[in-house]
Parts: sequence; structure tokens; C-alpha cells
Amino acid sequence: MILVSGATGNIGRPLIAELAAKGVKVRALTRTPDTARFPEGVEACDSGRPDFDGVSALVLNSTGGSVALLEAARAAGVRRVVTVSALVVAEEADPEEGGNAAVHRALEEAVEAAVPEWTHLRPGAFAANSLRWVPQLRAGDVVRGPYAQARTSPIHEADIAAVGVRALLGDELLGQAPALTGPQGLTFAEQVEIIGSVVGRPLRYQEISPDMAAQAMMAHGVRKEQVDSLLSYFADSIGKPVPITGEVERILGRPPRTFAEWVADHADAFRQ
Repeated sequence: MILVSGATGNIGRPLIAELAAKGVKVRALTRTPDTARFPEGVEACDSGRPDFDGVSALVLNSTGGSVALLEAARAAGVRRVVTVSALVVAEEADPEEGGNAAVHRALEEAVEAAVPEWTHLRPGAFAANSLRWVPQLRAGDVVRGPYAQARTSPIHEADIAAVGVRALLGDELLGQAPALTGPQGLTFAEQVEIIGSVVGRPLRYQEISPDMAAQAMMAHGVRKEQVDSLLSYFADSIGKPVPITGEVERILGRPPRTFAEWVADHADAFRQ
């Protein structure tokens, strides 16, 4: 039995779907077990009362409560944990306290101390991050945000999930922390243009000041340390090549999906 935290999230859903299609027993942690919908055969479990009966492996998302969930898994004798971490851990040798890299690395270290078998997935920017622009695109054809020329290599969540399945079901990724990226570096402005091209809308990105962006993120509950870390990361990426690794292709035997493919898979979200 595999227990999956963050079961209704960007990675959790495709990961659970792939495991279920392979006939693997899955228990999905969710805050709404009575209403959450999963593939046939998947057990929904209240994330406030995780059930480790028969569980041999855990998918641990780096969200609130992850350390407590890890301790419960260790106490229950779970042997394998696949951690959803972040690429910034590999990029920042001396991470700032409280920043994204430090938070994710602390969780990785806790996993390594708790279980004998582990794999840390270190994805870069999710292609799904662009869904944050949907409310603005419902109001018009302009996305307003910081650093129009900030560059990332957005990765499709289904590729992260597929690597996670390999880590859960095989031993070839044990003790590894693959850095996972999409196949191309794209600025925020270019990402908005691609969305417009795929869905047939004349979209553009309009840059606002970092201070305005920070205020908006903190108004939505993001901690100041995380906001500062994220905006600094974006600023540092301008005019520089971004990491593009070959790990997805090495592990899955195929190239990672492009950002345009991701947009096509989620096109309805961007259509007015």
C-alpha cells in the first residue's frame, strides 16, 4: 500500500492515477475524504487522521504538517519515502534561513534520518504555476506581474508524477535526488505569449514593481521569507541560462513535455 499526501494537488492526482492504472493499492490523504474523487480502488483517507495500516511507502509533499506525517510514518515502520522537494535545494549551496531552499532541504534531511529508503524529487518551476494568472485573464488579455524577463524551465506535473511512480515501484532511484525540469527556458512574457498562441487569445505580460508583487503575495498568505526568496530567485534569473536537466528523459526514456503541451492539456482554464 502506498500513502499519498497532497493527493488532490498538481502532482498527487496524476501520480495516483498512474499508480491505480498499474493496479497498485493507494491510499489518498485529503481533507475532504467524503467528497474527493479518485480512480476506482483508491482509498480516500482523512489527512487529519492518516491510516498507516499496511503502508510500505509514502509520497511526502513539502506542505504544512509534513514533519508530523513523516514521524507517524517512521513510527509505523514505513520503509520508503518519496519526497516532493524543489530544485532550489541543488542550486543554493548556502541557503538563507527560512527561504525555500532551506525549508525543503530540512525536510529532505528529516526524511533521510527517518527511513532507510528515500528519493527526493527536485522539480523546478511547475508549468501549473501559470494558473495563478487565470483570474487576471478572466478580466482581460493582460497579465501583470514582476520581472517579465525572469526565466524558468517549466515542467509538466505529469512528468514529475511519472518519475515519482518510478521511485515508488523500483529501486533504481533510491538515494537519489533527481533535478527535474522542462525542456526549455522561457521568460514569463514568453509563457504568456505561448498561452495566447495555444488558446487563440492576444495575451501579453505587463511588468509591475517587485514591491507591488510582494504585497499581493503576502496578502494571499505567503510568508515574507518565502516571498523575498522567490522574488530574489526571479531577479537573479534575468539574462541568464536556466537549468535544463536531462533527468526526466534519463528516467522515463522520453523527453519531458513542453510548456505548449501543458497549456494544451489545460487550455480550458485560460479561455474566457
